Amino acid sequence: MRILASIVFQVCLAVLVVAPSLSQQTQLSASQASTPGPVSPGQITLEDAIARVKANEPTFAAAVASAKVAALDRSLARSALLPSVVYHNQYLYTQPAHGPSQSANASTAATTSVPRFIANNSVHEYTSQGVVSETIGMQQVTAVAQASAAARFASAELEIARRGLVVTVTSLYYSALSANHKLAIAQRALDETNSFTELTQHREDAREAAHADVVKAQLEQQQSEREFADAKLQSEKARLDLAVLLFPDPQAAYTLVDFANPVPLSTREEIEAAAAQNNAELKSALASMHAANLSVTAARAAYLPDLGLNFNYGIDSPEFAVHGPDGARNLGYSATATLDIPVWDWFSTHDRIKQKTALRDSAKVTLTATQRRLVADLDEYYGEATVARDQLQSLDQSVATARESLRLVRLRYSAGEGTVLEVVDAQNSVVAAETAREDGVLRYQTALANLQILTGTI
Repeated sequence: MRILASIVFQVCLAVLVVAPSLSQQTQLSASQASTPGPVSPGQITLEDAIARVKANEPTFAAAVASAKVAALDRSLARSALLPSVVYHNQYLYTQPAHGPSQSANASTAATTSVPRFIANNSVHEYTSQGVVSETIGMQQVTAVAQASAAARFASAELEIARRGLVVTVTSLYYSALSANHKLAIAQRALDETNSFTELTQHREDAREAAHADVVKAQLEQQQSEREFADAKLQSEKARLDLAVLLFPDPQAAYTLVDFANPVPLSTREEIEAAAAQNNAELKSALASMHAANLSVTAARAAYLPDLGLNFNYGIDSPEFAVHGPDGARNLGYSATATLDIPVWDWFSTHDRIKQKTALRDSAKVTLTATQRRLVADLDEYYGEATVARDQLQSLDQSVATARESLRLVRLRYSAGEGTVLEVVDAQNSVVAAETAREDGVLRYQTALANLQILTGTI
């Protein structure tokens, strides 16, 4: 009768110990699978993390600056096509010759002295003119197209830098969440081993189990303690790795918003269309190829003549005045047109064309390789996401099965029908199943993020 009462007591104890643990695990699993509610001020979402990193990452800041500089270079190239206007003012003094020129009016002898330098017009010469200059040539027109292509290339490189930053942040964010989940798993495993150790000690005290069962349970408990310490360390390391990118102080306290419901995977056709339209690497390669073609055109333009136009209006006289001493009007204008025709440059233009052609061939190879890499990455990421999505339900079932197995094995052990090895094996199976599920969720979220980055939707 005492044995039967003891068995009933142990069964009740096991049910009371396991039931809250399983209930807590079920609630935690449900909370992980559900969509997160409103975010508290101390919580960080993935979007918040990406925004913070954009403001703090120096490499991304350099890419932003390069894109702005390229856009301004395009504006400068366009400005070079328009006429330039300068208000030119100059005073020129030249040493006079030994004697003044013979002039009928002695009062003007000083102003009509012959300058010692025959290239100059007068001893005192004042110039105040508005100058309009314009140069028209194939090189100037091509420079605008080159600057536009360089701006598109810089914009594509900025998008590549942004997506690379998103990849890093997403990986660290999901890794930190996964580390937190594994820490919770280790905590539950430690609680379970502590509970089982107490159970074996009660059974040993009641002379229903051997001391070897207690030793085995204590060994499993010690292993769980070590695994919990390792999981806590990994969680802290993941938190610090992410905090370095997000905050001025890496030790700042913050929490991450947990996984939402897995986003449905789009069809292959939709992803292919988005990737072909929004892939930053492909846009960069196309812009680089276009710029290389324009470089060849610009090099060939050196064979063509340039037309220079110049118009001056103002004064160029011995007096800084609209009218001279004799009443003559000093204001006037002049216009020149210059056509420079290349004749001989010792094959320098020919060699520049060969240089630009070699660079264009290299850009063509890069474009082809980028297109192949895009197709391969699309197949790889989509296949990874598909397999990971299909395995999520199976992983959830494995966790439920492992927990039910642990509950039944503990009941059998409490009733004296099972062995301590069966309980330990069931405990390890639960930990392995829960860890595998977290790895599966992380795998799917990472594959989905890679697809979103590839198609430009994140």
